[in-house]
Amino acid sequence: MLLEFTITSSRLKKLGMKKKVFFGLIFSIAFTLISCKAIKDLEVEVYETSAQGNSLKRITKFTGSETPVIITLNPEEKFQTITGFGGSFTESSAHLLNRLSTANRKKVLNAYFGEEGANYSLTRTHINSCDFSLKHYAYAMVDGEKNLESFSINEDKNDIIPMILEAKSISKEGFNIIASPWTAPPWMKDNKSWVGGKLLPEYNDTWALYYSKYIDAYKKEGINIWGVTVENEPLGNGNNWESMHFSPDEMTSFVQNHLGPTLEANRKSNVKILGYDQNRAGIKEWVDVMYKDAKTSKYFAGTAIHWYESTYEVFPDELQYAHKKAPSKYLIQTEACVDSEVPHWNDDAWYWSKEATDWGWDWAPEKDKYLHPKYAPVNRYATDIIGCLNNWVDGWVDWNMVLDKQGGPNWFKNWCIAPVIVDPEKDEVYFTPLYYTMAHFSKFMRPGAIKIGCTINDKEIVTTAVKNPDGTIAIVVFNPTSEKQNIEIKLNNKIKIISIDGKALQTVIIKS
Repeated sequence: MLLEFTITSSRLKKLGMKKKVFFGLIFSIAFTLISCKAIKDLEVEVYETSAQGNSLKRITKFTGSETPVIITLNPEEKFQTITGFGGSFTESSAHLLNRLSTANRKKVLNAYFGEEGANYSLTRTHINSCDFSLKHYAYAMVDGEKNLESFSINEDKNDIIPMILEAKSISKEGFNIIASPWTAPPWMKDNKSWVGGKLLPEYNDTWALYYSKYIDAYKKEGINIWGVTVENEPLGNGNNWESMHFSPDEMTSFVQNHLGPTLEANRKSNVKILGYDQNRAGIKEWVDVMYKDAKTSKYFAGTAIHWYESTYEVFPDELQYAHKKAPSKYLIQTEACVDSEVPHWNDDAWYWSKEATDWGWDWAPEKDKYLHPKYAPVNRYATDIIGCLNNWVDGWVDWNMVLDKQGGPNWFKNWCIAPVIVDPEKDEVYFTPLYYTMAHFSKFMRPGAIKIGCTINDKEIVTTAVKNPDGTIAIVVFNPTSEKQNIEIKLNNKIKIISIDGKALQTVIIKS
């Protein structure tokens, strides 16, 4: 609408106004009209998961405090390219799915891999057994067999492989798989044990060949392995379950002189090799060795990390250091879970309350106990993923996709929590708030998205944002406080004001 008017000086005098005051008023009105138009121009969709009961629910009505928290987006400020989000195919998860009805098994896998569900894009599995297996096993157990003639993945054919294949049949866009060994077969190690010890030098080439045979065997089953980590937790796990130790120099030498050349010779150069694969606090020492020079870094595609060093600390300085050391390499979180806890069945409130503990609550050295206070599981997931994305991490993978009401099965009885808990005896499924927390990222932040500039003028509410390949912008906002808040989103010359519940996680989609 265009308004035309003529105001003379005499008329202004009759109104008791000066020209300067009058035109200031006109400018104010015009600015308000432009601002209103800008608010309408910014189209958004908002999805919320909250302690009040929302589970990835579409929100269209907003109310809150008068003074908004301001999120400012800058799509021109670009950071890492997103590799993906997802969880892990373990023998425990696959075994439990085998015990469910066909309908519930499909329900779980559709929830993880379907377009209407979390649409996972990056996953992990284990080479040989791990703690979330039913027993110890390896694919070659003939002592001294350096050429691995007896190599066989039969152990995986009744559980893990069918689970992956069914997930593949559901996933429209597909997903990548990272495979990680917890240990070489005991006969290759100096202590001849599943737990602890080191790889004997005479089996360096044999162990490298093992990866190659594993990749070939899975490919024959119709499964492509996108990447491998060299060793899950090379610093060990307190000699509790399957493990094998490497120092930074030992792992780098193994990759440089054995694993890398073996995969290259067997035409598997496309398989990404990720180094380290343990807690973030120790990453500096590892990347210094891995990326020392062109020779040491040649075969490393990136670095893998875990979150178990603390229940609340993201370790941004360490993540920033790792990125700057190798800015062109992947930086992927390959494992995270609420560990050493028995799941709470059908109790959403527990996942939002500060009641969870982890191994550090009881076992950490006195000097490190401050890193392991009790915490709310949703808070830990949401703040960690956001913190990782804001510090150059490009992929984030959860641990088990499915566990039972005990937090297993697990041969070591190392109970943990998964986003989906099942009761196979009663054929029941419980989607915990952690499932919806993961979906806020995996569903709306797609592979190939670019992390963009995103700032917030609040110390408690946290946020991050990416621009997807389809041009949409996905913002995730987490409000851990008990108060509902107004959020003003600024993008270029446009704004949108929404509100977020207290104890809530939102994904805001801005259409292109």
